[in-house]
Amino acid sequence: MRIVIADDAVLLREGLVRLLTESGHQVVAAVGDGDALVEAVVEHRPDVSIVDVRMPPSHTDEGLRAAVEARRLVPRTPILVLSQYVEVSYADDLLATTGGAGGGIGYLLKDRVAAIDEFLDALRRVAAGGTVLDPEVVGQLFARRRRDDPLSELTPREREVLALMAEGRSNTAIARCLVVSDGAVEKHVRNIFTKLTLPPDTEQHRRVLAVLTYLRN
Repeated sequence: MRIVIADDAVLLREGLVRLLTESGHQVVAAVGDGDALVEAVVEHRPDVSIVDVRMPPSHTDEGLRAAVEARRLVPRTPILVLSQYVEVSYADDLLATTGGAGGGIGYLLKDRVAAIDEFLDALRRVAAGGTVLDPEVVGQLFARRRRDDPLSELTPREREVLALMAEGRSNTAIARCLVVSDGAVEKHVRNIFTKLTLPPDTEQHRRVLAVLTYLRN
């Protein structure tokens, strides 16, 4: 894959460059601020970009805002955001850029980078158009759900399936996690679509809409 990295921490940035290069990927740009990220995405059209939420000058949400701007200029460009802490409002803003039309979005805690195989797998899934969220992010987003919860009709098992979908897992991966058959998971997924009254469309489109409904409630 062709990858852009944006992180003002030189050690982490160079560590990612080395890790990705040794894994057979090409880092087409490694930058340290949001403006440079946007320029790199527009110029290189990478397969995926890895972006730190907090970058200069204020070290608040510059990276996130740059990622949103990059997706505005290059629609659906895949972005994997890394954050030191769970910042739910930032995750909401990032998810809003899907517009319900596609994924290519990830939000992971930086600690996950240490689990190299899991990190590289998440990167591949985001590059392929998937939505990958750190389990801690999923948990905190779920905790913010409103009283008028559209998920109230789901059974506990269907909620489990939807939570794993929100982590970017395929039906087969969900089946392994829950120790059930692929057919059982497919049935739960169909029930979720029906109960959330999602319009008939492609499986991937409805999957994204279901995950967005889950995360925003």
